[in-house]
Amino acid sequence: MIQIGPNLFVLVLLLLAVAMVFAGVKTVPQGYQFTVERFRRYTTTLQPGLNLIVPFIDRIGHKVNVMEQVLDVPTQEVITKDNATVSVDCVAFFQVFDAARASYEVARLDMAILALTMTNIRTVMGAMDLDQLLSHRDEINERLLRVVDAAASPWGIKITRIEIKDIVPPQDLVRAMGRQMKAEREKRAIILEAEGQRQSEILKAEGQKQGQILQAEGRREAAFRDAEARERLAEADAKATQMLSAAVATGDPAALNYYIAEKYVKAFETMGAAPNQKVVLMPYEGTALLSSLAGIGEIARSAFGGPGAAPPPPAVRRPTGPAAMPPREG
Repeated sequence: MIQIGPNLFVLVLLLLAVAMVFAGVKTVPQGYQFTVERFRRYTTTLQPGLNLIVPFIDRIGHKVNVMEQVLDVPTQEVITKDNATVSVDCVAFFQVFDAARASYEVARLDMAILALTMTNIRTVMGAMDLDQLLSHRDEINERLLRVVDAAASPWGIKITRIEIKDIVPPQDLVRAMGRQMKAEREKRAIILEAEGQRQSEILKAEGQKQGQILQAEGRREAAFRDAEARERLAEADAKATQMLSAAVATGDPAALNYYIAEKYVKAFETMGAAPNQKVVLMPYEGTALLSSLAGIGEIARSAFGGPGAAPPPPAVRRPTGPAAMPPREG
């Protein structure tokens, strides 16, 4: 009969103890959670760090990544509300917050999230027009996130973001949109040019209006000044007439002679300065004008020369009657 030595028994116990340690001590890395199953039934969840389980009875069920993960949604065709077909490409970000539910509530979590996202993309984007689809990406992202997150919450996950990467319409729609954009820009350019011309015409009319107003104000001011000048001239004439009347009343004829001579000279000056008068027919003799000038000089000498001034020479007058004509020879 073979006898087992004590050393072999100790070695078996040591190996069994090492196996129990390896089976009962589990280390969970950061960013992961392990589910524990006892007889194929979930019992608990191991957190990151060193954990102890019952050896040979408990075992690790699923190793769940609880970090935020990205899921690339493949390109798919979507028919919009106005029957335009576009190609849509997007990505989804999710994070597991309950490892047990993510492990036992759904099979193949990634495929479930992918299918849920693709179906909701068709639902959300199919209810929008092409123009809304191209210009409201933030609204699409928000609606997709709200719908998909509500549908995936029983699985113990949180959909953090859904981003539309690209929306590609067909080439014929792209060309049509290019023509539409060009026509719209040309329309805006024509409208802006017409608006500029209208503003220019308005400014020109305003300028002409202001110019006419200023001209009218200038003419009114000139009329006021002319009236004032005429009024002052009339006052001066009235005062001169009054002084002349006073001088005549006192028996001084020099002032009257001066006044008459001045009017006489001004009358000839006006006649000579008229543009339509080239030849002046004078019914008087030149000596009459010289006599008047001599009278004016006499008045000036009497006014400025004092009482001792010499009297002016008598004016020479030629007879104008028939007796002054020389006799004709027979």
